Amino acid sequence: MRDPYDDDREGDDRRTAALMGLAVVLSLAIAGIVLVRDLGREAALEDCLMQGRTNCAPIELPQQ
Repeated sequence: MRDPYDDDREGDDRRTAALMGLAVVLSLAIAGIVLVRDLGREAALEDCLMQGRTNCAPIELPQQ
């Protein structure tokens, strides 16, 4: 005879594993988006510098 509580535990374990997998996938997706955005900014700055421009990254001075 099978214990009906074993089925509940197996279902809970599967849901927990699925939620953990979803959390890992979401965190990797967010990290990928941030990385692509930062690399895009750096590439734009390097392109500007390679063209010989001098005002690629303007410096903002605090107002006095």
